[in-house]
Amino acid sequence: MDTSFFAAWIEEIATAVRDQKDHLTQLDAAIGDADHGANLDRGFAAVREALAASPPETPGALFVLVGSTLIRKVGGASGPLYGTVFRQLGKTLGAETADVALGDFAAALDAALSAVQKLGAAVEGDKTLVDALAPAVRALTEGMQEGPEEAFAAAARAAEEGAQATVPLQARKGRASYLGPRSVGHEDPGAASTALMFAALQAAGGR
Repeated sequence: MDTSFFAAWIEEIATAVRDQKDHLTQLDAAIGDADHGANLDRGFAAVREALAASPPETPGALFVLVGSTLIRKVGGASGPLYGTVFRQLGKTLGAETADVALGDFAAALDAALSAVQKLGAAVEGDKTLVDALAPAVRALTEGMQEGPEEAFAAAARAAEEGAQATVPLQARKGRASYLGPRSVGHEDPGAASTALMFAALQAAGGR
């Protein structure tokens, strides 16, 4: 998988976030600041501009640029969290590697998961994006033997199932945790946007 593949993934994410902006914001209105969709859309619009202005030569460089842009442009907790995911992807892959094997990408995603968990001190069951990211990483890793398309599809399914599984949970991290039992019955917006990102990966892999 080369730089153009991962650039296509980021473009798919940006399009999905734009299309689902209002839905993500509605989810956040129930248990957060009602700005998740708008913030992410602004961030990925800035990512598009950054990539167009200075196209990276390697996947690692691309991911570092994406992550750094999100940290600068996205408000709330989403910027640092998603910025950390993509920056860690880039750091793990390195700036020199031009073509990324599926196993190396899976390992980089696992490192990104660890980094975001360290930053947010979140584990599965806390009703955060980790509830979608962790199962997606596991599914992709387990599905590697079947090839990229199958692994990406498995990751997308696992992320969506993880996001839906946040509905009955009580939030233990972030602003939603202040609501206590009132956070039950709502899908976590960060888990929902993470599921969008893995659906976008599946779409990019199927091109």
